Amino acid sequence: MTRGMNRRGFLAVAGATAAGAALATTVQGTARAAAGAFRVPAEDVRHTRTWMAWPDSTAIWAGKLGGVQADIALIARTIATYEPVVMCANSGSAATARSMCGPSVTVLSSIPVDDCWMRDTGPVFRTDGYGGLDAVGLNFNGWGNKQTHARDALVAERIAAWTGVPFGYADLVGEGGAVEQDGAGTLMATRSSLVNRNRNPGMSESQITTAMCDAYGASKVIWFDGVVGQDITDDHVDATSRFLAPGEALVQMPLATDTDAFSRDARRQYGVLSASTTATGRAIDAMQLQGPDYNKIRSTNRNFLASYANYYLCNGAVISAHFGDTQADAAARATLARLYPDRVIEQLNIDRLGTGGGGIHCVTQQQPVA
Repeated sequence: MTRGMNRRGFLAVAGATAAGAALATTVQGTARAAAGAFRVPAEDVRHTRTWMAWPDSTAIWAGKLGGVQADIALIARTIATYEPVVMCANSGSAATARSMCGPSVTVLSSIPVDDCWMRDTGPVFRTDGYGGLDAVGLNFNGWGNKQTHARDALVAERIAAWTGVPFGYADLVGEGGAVEQDGAGTLMATRSSLVNRNRNPGMSESQITTAMCDAYGASKVIWFDGVVGQDITDDHVDATSRFLAPGEALVQMPLATDTDAFSRDARRQYGVLSASTTATGRAIDAMQLQGPDYNKIRSTNRNFLASYANYYLCNGAVISAHFGDTQADAAARATLARLYPDRVIEQLNIDRLGTGGGGIHCVTQQQPVA
């Protein structure tokens, strides 16, 4: 595989703005104080709604904005057939968002955004098992100050305020796509994203592990090395490895002939997971999801992300993607249908979004039922 080497790479040229530093210090430690009772649940629990964000920056999406907006609208309309969707949009583009998304999607113009990556900018919701709900912000800093993010840095707190739930900031800088949780005490993440001085300078892996566990209500992190500096996220875990349930995980595998950095990393992730245990000591059953042949997909963009693993679970459905490798697309659909037999499998063409190095999971954030 020669393409896909710089996922979301073109986004970095949009410039970087440090934002939210003062805000991040106002309620540090709130997440830790509640960690004994609250936990980020697994993503397959019932949702109250899905949160998304409407892109409108021609600086970030030069020559690509219309197509990306069409893909975002398609994802929102599809999810809205299964559960409510709330789209955050800037006031100047809210009318366009409403027109393209249709009446089934609620568009809010009171929470401004810089871009569409709600998985990374939105709040991480937690439940306590007794009807309680709160939210944690991960101090989004534009993936290490690689992109302007003055508005995106405030999205998590503003959504929490809109929902009326208690909110606190985690004691680390990161993104939702950088962390996978099983809902039962185990997390997984890449060192390349989080143990990185562009997010957490001066913090050791042990300190970051503690901060992650405090924020997510977990007790163990499975670390992968990841890939540094070849995409704007520094290799988010949710493009490769996902939890299915406590003790069960899924890894998207490359072709045997693929030798690029991300393919090597995927094989290492599978090896690490296969030898790992959960927080309770249960051996992890690591399953494989075959990725497509980049020579057979529709896109010829070098930054394209063809990740079946970057699917989103909503009430009653799995929202995934297809890329034009018909054999691999069909096999991925069959695998997801086997893993989620009680859900409808929706496969969407999101090729325009994929040129930005992201997928369906990257642009969605679930709010679980308390």
